[in-house]
Amino acid sequence: MRKVLCVEPVIFIYLFATSLTTPLVQQFIYRRLWEQEYNSTFVSDSNVSHCEQNKSSPTYIKQKEVQEKASVFNMQLDLTGAIPSLIVAFVIVANGDRQGHKRSLVLPSVGALIAGISLTAISYFSLSLSVLFAVAFVTGLFGSIATFLGGGFAFIADGCHDENQKTTRIAVVDLIFGLVSGLAGLSSGYFLRGIGFTWTFVTASLLHVINIIYIIFFLEDTIGVSEFQQEVPVSYKELLRETFSGVYMLFKTAPYKKRILIIVLLFAFMTYMFTMLGGSSLFTLYELDEPLCWNEVYIGYGAAAFTSVSLTSFLGVYLFSKCLKDIYIVFIGIFSYIGGMIMAAFAKTTLLMFLVRVPSLFCLMPIPVLRSMLSKVVLTGEQAGFCAQAGMGRTWLCWYLKKYPA
Repeated sequence: MRKVLCVEPVIFIYLFATSLTTPLVQQFIYRRLWEQEYNSTFVSDSNVSHCEQNKSSPTYIKQKEVQEKASVFNMQLDLTGAIPSLIVAFVIVANGDRQGHKRSLVLPSVGALIAGISLTAISYFSLSLSVLFAVAFVTGLFGSIATFLGGGFAFIADGCHDENQKTTRIAVVDLIFGLVSGLAGLSSGYFLRGIGFTWTFVTASLLHVINIIYIIFFLEDTIGVSEFQQEVPVSYKELLRETFSGVYMLFKTAPYKKRILIIVLLFAFMTYMFTMLGGSSLFTLYELDEPLCWNEVYIGYGAAAFTSVSLTSFLGVYLFSKCLKDIYIVFIGIFSYIGGMIMAAFAKTTLLMFLVRVPSLFCLMPIPVLRSMLSKVVLTGEQAGFCAQAGMGRTWLCWYLKKYPA
């Protein structure tokens, strides 16, 4: 059977299935907690969700308690899955040149399939929500989306013949990320209303099954028998030591000021990512309750509106980079995000909530620009020396530093 090097369909399907279930899981947790608090079935009609707007009502107080519990539950759930996934992502993707990048795609897909099947069982059999913590931890052990995207980008980098082709394919993946997130978010509300939680989770699971079949049987790995595989096999202990020593060598060989600058850039990048992901997870809970009282369809519309932010941020980086320094583009993006969050905090109507995306048009710009600034700190010669000393060749970290050449 002839295999292909086209990884974009894999990324599309994985992101669609993941983005389809993410807002549904938050609504599922909210509804289950609501039902436990009120000991009655959650009601949602064609216009608004079942929510009390009279602040003097005892129901309103209980409603806010449910919102608070759901927020804390989601935060704990995210941390349960995020911590192991970051560690696993670093190890698996960093050793992609030795073992192939398909592993970085298959494992997260299997983890997502396990999560989808578990969510189906929890929904269908009305199992305890505490089971979700075990599901999140197991999914994290499979690498989750951090491993998947790292492997996907490394796969593209290895499969391209020149820098122009690489840049084009990476830009396409970035565009896919935004478009698929919006499409899946828009669909999620109609899926929930039409077939309910259980069958929507089944649909997402089937998409992951298709992905796994495609990766295993139709996708050709970019790594055949590499120079590393021709050598004497190394133990997992040596692989781990070599992986972490590569990061150590990066800081050891750099001057003091450059080390500080790298640390500051990494801190800024991770802090901004943490703020964006944490802030966006609050939107669903805010939209479900007073004063908006959105139903599942409107929440899907809100998630789809994020597509415009992806497109405008992409265009913003392209245009602003022609006339502004990188640091100014980062500041524009940060203030864009701040403006959107402040507006969301005072949004009391549906129209105003949708208009929150206007000041947030450039909020995604700091992510690629900070990566670009990081690559410019480590010069091309130093990158080559670092990769050679670390014995990492074309691994993800070396490619990551070269993705946006200085």
